[in-house]
Amino acid sequence: MKNPFIKNSFSGNFFAIVLAAIAICFLSSQSLFAQNPKPQSHVKVTLNAFSFNDQMTGKGQKDNKPTMTLLEVVDWCATQNIEAIDVTGYYFPGYPEVPTDEYIYELKRKAFKLGIDISGTGIRNNFASPDPKVRAADVELAKKWIVVAEKLGAPVIRLFAGAIPNGYENKWDEVAGWMIECYKECAAFGEKHGVIIGIQNHGDMLQTAEQCIKIVKAVNSKWAGIILDTGNFKVKDPYVDIETIIPYTVNWQVKESVFGVNSPIKTDFPRLMKIIKRSGYRGYLPVETLTVKDIPADPFKTVPALLKDLKAAMDKEYQ
Repeated sequence: MKNPFIKNSFSGNFFAIVLAAIAICFLSSQSLFAQNPKPQSHVKVTLNAFSFNDQMTGKGQKDNKPTMTLLEVVDWCATQNIEAIDVTGYYFPGYPEVPTDEYIYELKRKAFKLGIDISGTGIRNNFASPDPKVRAADVELAKKWIVVAEKLGAPVIRLFAGAIPNGYENKWDEVAGWMIECYKECAAFGEKHGVIIGIQNHGDMLQTAEQCIKIVKAVNSKWAGIILDTGNFKVKDPYVDIETIIPYTVNWQVKESVFGVNSPIKTDFPRLMKIIKRSGYRGYLPVETLTVKDIPADPFKTVPALLKDLKAAMDKEYQ
């Protein structure tokens, strides 16, 4: 005859063990969540191809002829262990016409073979023109290049706002309305092709974080965000606007000075990196060096110097 006491004791112990295990799992999961409620900031310091603008366009070069191609800039990135590049559209053969698939895929293949991500691309456009035909033409241009971005595997395409049109200096909201409609159409098209629309503060119609936020909120699409240009906030303290706009940011252009191209005041990279880490931003930080006061830039020197300063600040902040 079986002992009922032993059976009941075993059943009780079994259920007690199960309940204890469940409790431990629950507490462990709660503990892990409490320790890491959201992903920590993580960045990759990379390059915007505009840094080699003079070499690829021939500006200031011997006989005003290009001395490099976009493919060669990608090669150079590999020699510097640069992890990603923003391949600006201007430097593709035939721009503003879209490049051939052959060229697109050769660039994509080369970048992949060298272990370099294509972090984005961009075009010239004017969504602030009073002429609706100009705006419509540039929306169509943007759509064509969104398809190029899709083929490249570029997650973001940078679009400008446009210069403040003559006679509209005190009519920002009216012009902004035109821009918003253009961005909405581009974002809807971008969603169909898996490409995010990056709206850059370029010191034109978009000069402050407040203006940028108004635009991106009005566009109201998860397929649109801000390209944060650190050198084009026309405000007293650009670092304040930089921090304000990061939650809406999908990519960057990190420049030598936050006070504009001709400013002698260098970017405070330790301060910038503290802001970035505090924001929780994860993604690329492309650097862009520029010609200063029409003195031809030497990106072979300026890019490594800027990368060195930014990486030093990053390593210290993320150690």
